[in-house]
Amino acid sequence: MEHEMKIIDGHVHLVQYIAGTGAGGELRYAGDGMAEYASGERFRMLPDEFSGGVVTAGDILRKMDENGVEKAVLLQGNYFGFQNLYSLQAAARYLKRFRAAASYDPFCRNKEQIREHLFGKLGCNIVKFEVSTGSGLMSNHFTLPLDGEVMRAEYDYADEHDLVFVIDIGKCQSESWQVDRLRNAITGHPGMKFVVCHLLAVSMKDEDKLLEGLRKLALPNVWFDLAALPHNCGPDAYPYPNALRYLRHGIEIAGAHKLIFGSDIPSVLKEDSYSNLIRYITDSHGLTREEKEMIMYRNAEHVYFRQTGGEYEI
Repeated sequence: MEHEMKIIDGHVHLVQYIAGTGAGGELRYAGDGMAEYASGERFRMLPDEFSGGVVTAGDILRKMDENGVEKAVLLQGNYFGFQNLYSLQAAARYLKRFRAAASYDPFCRNKEQIREHLFGKLGCNIVKFEVSTGSGLMSNHFTLPLDGEVMRAEYDYADEHDLVFVIDIGKCQSESWQVDRLRNAITGHPGMKFVVCHLLAVSMKDEDKLLEGLRKLALPNVWFDLAALPHNCGPDAYPYPNALRYLRHGIEIAGAHKLIFGSDIPSVLKEDSYSNLIRYITDSHGLTREEKEMIMYRNAEHVYFRQTGGEYEI
């Protein structure tokens, strides 16, 4: 499948194996695309085509090529479990197709050594923090302020080392959804690029919170990715009018130049095809050609692929 415009998917996951953690404890593969927390909660994590619990760089490249996607950004977090080496190896092997973020737990006793290895020795230039109460930092640590001492040290390190800082603050109404504190932190680092995931992960019942959050975080050095927007705006179906409504809010408040297309594959493929998760934007009659080109390619190219670095030493 080919599109008339170039595409970068700004939010993709590789899965070497499922080794996640969350509010329910350890999360492990349970067969046939299912996963189970230590609490006993069991759910479908991956679509049938990845029912073996593994999603390789080759798998993602195949999906990209079938759908006219030129490049992708490999993100990660506690949900699947950190995949640092696996993602960085993929980015090093397919340098023209991928950029990879690295993640770590800031409570690790050997944090300085971890950071030096990932961002110094291995050459990663994107750091990703999922801080959510469901499967992020606050799912297995205490609730912490996003402008407090713990996170401040991570912003400072990223700023000093010219890293792009990607953050997932979890779902609206959760303790991790701290828009005011995040704004405080960001304004202290005006020269660093921040990407806030999932367009703030606001459901349809909290539309006012989306407007509030966008207004507070519409800062010169902040971008928003659109990962899993159709899912978060459910119940909805292709061509996803609810997601497009929220996308329009993002354009009107932050600007089309501050939005980055992201799919959140592979898990979202349980719900719809990769093609539809792309085409609801590219084929929309409610967006201009200029808006589409910025959202689907140019913004991600500016934030992730023009950044110095990306020469992975693996």
